Amino acid sequence: MGKGNEKKEEWLNSFVNVAQKIGNQIYLRSLRDSFATIMPLFILAGLAILVNAVFLDPTGFMSSVINENTMITWQNWGNIITNATLNIAGLLLALSMGYHLAKNKGYDNPIGVATAVVPAFLTLLPLMVSLTPSGSDNAISFSGIISYAQIGSKGIFAAIITGILATELYIWLTKSDKMKINLGENVPPAVGKSFNTMIPLILTVSLFAFASFLVQLTGNDFMSLIERFIQEPLRGVGTSLPGYLLLVTLGNLLFGFGIHQSVVTGPILDPLLLVNMNENMAAQAAGEEIPYIMNSAFHQVFGALMGGTGNTIALIIAIFIFSKYRPYRDLSKLAIGPNLFNINEPIIFGMPIVFNLPMIIPFVLSPIVGTLIGYFATVAGLVDKCVVNIPWTTPPIISGYLATAGDWRASVLQVIIILVLVFLYLPFLKISERVAKANTEVEF
Repeated sequence: MGKGNEKKEEWLNSFVNVAQKIGNQIYLRSLRDSFATIMPLFILAGLAILVNAVFLDPTGFMSSVINENTMITWQNWGNIITNATLNIAGLLLALSMGYHLAKNKGYDNPIGVATAVVPAFLTLLPLMVSLTPSGSDNAISFSGIISYAQIGSKGIFAAIITGILATELYIWLTKSDKMKINLGENVPPAVGKSFNTMIPLILTVSLFAFASFLVQLTGNDFMSLIERFIQEPLRGVGTSLPGYLLLVTLGNLLFGFGIHQSVVTGPILDPLLLVNMNENMAAQAAGEEIPYIMNSAFHQVFGALMGGTGNTIALIIAIFIFSKYRPYRDLSKLAIGPNLFNINEPIIFGMPIVFNLPMIIPFVLSPIVGTLIGYFATVAGLVDKCVVNIPWTTPPIISGYLATAGDWRASVLQVIIILVLVFLYLPFLKISERVAKANTEVEF
């Protein structure tokens, strides 16, 4: 029995170590840091879209108060914000990725790397852009134009790839003394550093431009190839219902062993969901049909993060209603405040849920149940698709209303999901209570 426990413990430690190594992998860590840096801009875009869709909608509830032409005119303010944030998502990510990867590698001039990554990313754009003039059915090719579509959400994976490759190349080149131009000690430090890195920067951008030139000789461009052969296949798998559930389940299982899901599965899932989210927001801003159910906001509103990872708001409600075990009730009183804003580390590590098998099971199952209810309710047209990228700390019920640009039915659906999950957590809560009482040998 002792040997069996030792082997089990050894296997568990090995599993945890592997997961931690994956989570600490420098590219995944840099990607996570990059998205965290630019996420406030996407939330700003979401707020602009929310204002346009709810308060400035000519057919909405404010139409009796505000003139239709005034509404349409003021919607341009939100559209300008969208262009400056959401529609340059790829460009922003390239800049952020170059900076954070260089910083995580310990490079002393990360902003210098960023100045190489951005033009390297732009070299991937096609020289000619086909546009269809308003009122015409025929596309016309233009040169000297950068399309928002290419530097926006469709360019996110190109930005990730460029951020990694250009940063590695730039840093590698700067390590060679032959690549440095030394102007002596009498020049300002910023000027000296600029000349020291001039040749690596020139070579990095020139090599990317040459590679892009060779591809364009074939009638293609790197941006389109990356989108067609990398981004779209990954997104098709990762944001499908089975793919999403697999990644969420794996993330919560890892969290059950003390490894935060955002460390391992977050850098994989978040970019895929963000592309869908950005395209939904762009479609909403343009008044077009909303394409995707699975996106960043759905992930927060109905999926794995409503009321905290594992939907633990339902667990706290179950404790308040059905539990008489004082330690759990006392902990829930402390945890309910943060949990309302989707911060649930107090309940996860205080109860605990981690390394507590009776609680790990519903912790893993609850996002699956919530996702399935939310997904099929959306498919059936009972709630609108999520079109606003909301802050992750937005409380449940409010989050559903905001993420769907004012659909009250989404809030009702969140209440239904929480009630279902209360009863999912309940039997496992009772088992956990018995185990806790047995371990403390205290009668309540």
